[in-house]
Amino acid sequence: MLHQKLAGPGAAARKYDLITALGAHALSLGKHDQRLILRLITLLTARYNWGRDELSIGQREIARLWSCDERTVKREMAKLRALGWLVVKRQGARGRVTTYGFDSDTVMSATKAIWPEIGPDFVVRLEGPPTETVVPFPVKGEVAAPDLSDATEWGLARAVLFAEDAGRFGAWVQALKRVGRAGGRLTLKAPSRFHAAYVQTHLAGVLLRACQSVDGDVSAIEIID
Repeated sequence: MLHQKLAGPGAAARKYDLITALGAHALSLGKHDQRLILRLITLLTARYNWGRDELSIGQREIARLWSCDERTVKREMAKLRALGWLVVKRQGARGRVTTYGFDSDTVMSATKAIWPEIGPDFVVRLEGPPTETVVPFPVKGEVAAPDLSDATEWGLARAVLFAEDAGRFGAWVQALKRVGRAGGRLTLKAPSRFHAAYVQTHLAGVLLRACQSVDGDVSAIEIID
């Protein structure tokens, strides 16, 4: 999960993931919540100082940015504080505006339910690899090593997966066939609907990491039957 300051190396990708999660979360909600989140996204992209990790802007300026009145700004900022998405770092006083901080961890926790709808690669990237134990079907006899003459990203990834766990490879990976690739999305075909569903649910992250270890441009794995 995003648990680091959104500045420095890799910050652009982390911000992109954050905005993606917020946008997808907003679209799953009603229009009033959608507008609140859109207003937050606009504040973040237009006025947030990521280097200092703070937002310092007056209500009048926010009102102009949001095309609303200051009473609406007060109400919406109060909602964002109540959600824990914005926190007061320094209270405004003597003509100085209030300075806010953005709690990305709280935001990402609130949006976690929508991550699978964005894609399994998104879940793996933000949450890390799954920790569950996958119990393979029994495989009779020794599992043959994959043919290394297949130099596609999937052919090379198969060798990686075989070296990691030959039993899992024989039970779930060996039967997967490369169908094609569109950009960074690699499509694999499973022998049955059950097989496809199981691999997509339990092994998508494992397959993606193996593919990325041999071809960093692979960004998603799609399993079809």
